[in-house]
Amino acid sequence: MSTPEQAAPTPVTVESPRADFLRRFLSGDLGFLRVLIILVLIWAIFYSQNDRFLSAQNLTNLVLQITAIGLISVGVVLVLLLGEIDLSVGAVSGLCAAIMAVFQVKHGWNPYLAIAAGIAAGTVIGLLQGSIFAYIGVPAFVVTLAGLLAWQGALLYVLGDTGTINITNSKIVGLANTFYSETTSWIIGAVAVALYAAANLWGYRRRVAAGLSDQALGPILLRIGVVAAAAIAAIAEFTSDRGLPLAALILVAFVAGFQYVISRTRYGRHIFAVGGNIEAARRAGINIATIRVTVFALAGTMAAIGGIMGASRLLAVNQSSGGSDLLLLAIAGPVVAGTSLFGGRGTVWSALLGALVIGSISNGMDLLNYDSSVKFMVTGGVLLIAVVIDALARRQRQAQGRV
Repeated sequence: MSTPEQAAPTPVTVESPRADFLRRFLSGDLGFLRVLIILVLIWAIFYSQNDRFLSAQNLTNLVLQITAIGLISVGVVLVLLLGEIDLSVGAVSGLCAAIMAVFQVKHGWNPYLAIAAGIAAGTVIGLLQGSIFAYIGVPAFVVTLAGLLAWQGALLYVLGDTGTINITNSKIVGLANTFYSETTSWIIGAVAVALYAAANLWGYRRRVAAGLSDQALGPILLRIGVVAAAAIAAIAEFTSDRGLPLAALILVAFVAGFQYVISRTRYGRHIFAVGGNIEAARRAGINIATIRVTVFALAGTMAAIGGIMGASRLLAVNQSSGGSDLLLLAIAGPVVAGTSLFGGRGTVWSALLGALVIGSISNGMDLLNYDSSVKFMVTGGVLLIAVVIDALARRQRQAQGRV
C-alpha cells in the first residue's frame, strides 16, 4: 500500500538586518531618522556658507522663530491623522492674537483673561468648522478654505482703523522673551530627562508584568541616553547665549503632552482608527462625528496659542498677522517630518522636528540674504518632495500588504 507523498515544507525566508532596516526606512517606519539626516545636512550646508548659523545666538533665535509655527503644527498633526486638512489655522492664529491684543491694550483687561479670550475664540472657531464638516458633510477642505477668507476679514474688523496694536504688557511679552538662568536651566533639564526616563522605564515594566513586552531594555536605555545627550547639548548652547527660553519649554510641553494623548489614551487610538479606516472605525462603535469635531476644536485652540506666542515675540499684532507663509510652514513641517497626508500615520513630535527643518531653511536663507521669492520657491519645493516621499512610502507599504 503506497503512502501519500508529503508536501514539501515551504521555505522560510529570513530577512537580513540590513534589508529589514532598508525596507523600514523606505516605507516610512523610520521617519525620524530620515528627518534627522535631513536636518544635519541642512545645518552643514548653511554652516559652510555662514559660520554664524550654528552660533548660540542664532540657534536661540531659530527656536524663538519656530515656536509659533510648531504650536500651530501640533493641531495640524491631529487633523492630518484624520486624513483631513485645515487651511484656516494661519488666519485663526492672527485673529485670536488680535482678540487678545484688543482686549488687553484697548480695553485694559487682565493679560491672563485676554489670553484666555483669544484661546477660547480659537476653540469656538474650531468647533464651528468641525461641526459643519462632521454633521453637515461639507468637505473639510472647503470649510477651512472659506474660514481662511472669513477669519482674515474678521482680523481686519477686530483691528479696525488702528491697523497695528503694539503689545507692551510684561506678562504677554514675557511668554516669548523670558530666559532662565544657567542654574535654573540645568535643573529644568535634569527634571525633564528624569521624567522622560521614568515614564519609559515604567511603561517597560508594565509591559513586562503583563507579558506584552516585545523589546529588550537596551533600546529603551539607548533612547533615554540620546534624549539626555540632546538635552545637555541644547541647554549648554542656550546658556552660552541668553539662557533657556520659556518659549522652548512651552513648545516641548505641548508636543509631549499631545504625543501622550495620541499614543497612550483611548481618544488617541480613536483618532488613528478614524484616519486609518473610517468604515472600520464606525463598525467598531467609534463616534466619528465627535472625534472630528474635537480634533478641529483642538486645531483651532493650538492655532490661537501659536498666534499669541507669535504676537508675544513680535510685540505687536497687525493686518498681516497669521498671513504670509505661516499656513504653508505649519502644514509643511509635519509632512516633511513624516506625518502622512493620507491619515492614520504620524506623531506629534513631527510638529517639532518639521518646524526645525522648515525653520532652519528659512533662517539659513535669511542669513544668506536670499530674496523672499527664493524662500517661497525653496519651501514649496521641500513640501512637494515631502509629499512625494509620503506617497511613495504609502505605495511601498501597500505592496508589502500593510496599511
